[in-house]
Amino acid sequence: MPAPKNTFKTALRENRFQLGLWVALASPYAAEVVSGSGYDWLLIDGEHGPNDIPLLSAQFLAVSRSGAHPIVRLPAGETWLIKQILDIGAQTLLIPMVESAEQAQALVKAVRYPPHGVRGVGAALGRASQFSRIGDYLETANDEICLIVQIESRAGLEALDAIAALDGIDGLFIGPSDLAADMGYLGQPGHPEVTAAITDAFARIKKAGKARGIMTLDLAQARRYREMGADFMAIGTDVTVLVSATSKLREDFLSGGDAEAKPVSGY
Repeated sequence: MPAPKNTFKTALRENRFQLGLWVALASPYAAEVVSGSGYDWLLIDGEHGPNDIPLLSAQFLAVSRSGAHPIVRLPAGETWLIKQILDIGAQTLLIPMVESAEQAQALVKAVRYPPHGVRGVGAALGRASQFSRIGDYLETANDEICLIVQIESRAGLEALDAIAALDGIDGLFIGPSDLAADMGYLGQPGHPEVTAAITDAFARIKKAGKARGIMTLDLAQARRYREMGADFMAIGTDVTVLVSATSKLREDFLSGGDAEAKPVSGY
């Protein structure tokens, strides 16, 4: 029996747009709630969310029971972190702040078993191989790993062509907020010069034959990114959705709005 098929990677190869949402509450229960919302993928955020490996593992399991594909963003592209998160079963990784082809090549090696990489051979101890019940996991695992690198600085943009040319890089994800800050437009990810840089980056990524990813909290901007050719995109976070919904609920009550709204079943 081979390693499980990576449905997200397959979708990207078949040019099927994938819509996602950020999961940053660091709660397996919250991740399970969000996972039933119909998104193609959910990003479990280990960079900014207050997460560690056990918490990431629990959230991964909660999401993997749903129809959404779990993607894990690690805080950094450290080989030992990558090894652990792959062994818990993650097949799609997003690594932040990649700024050189050398850095990207090291990441490619970190997600692959020898002789093509340096991933430690210990999957029999982890969920990835169903605790050694997948007999040919070692022989088939490499093909199902999807590695996405995050380009979010001017240095990353300069190195983009070399990074995109690497075998083993499946997608490049533009981080508008950090890119805007590095370009001198802190807090202005929609600034025209930032948008122009993203447009250029998307064109270069497409030319290299790799998938283009991005994230925004602005739905108008999201539609624009889609028109620009985004292949996969997140349009919000569990944190911001919770803040918005709870604030709106209070405001609607105080203003007398939604008086005819139907109650949730059971309440």
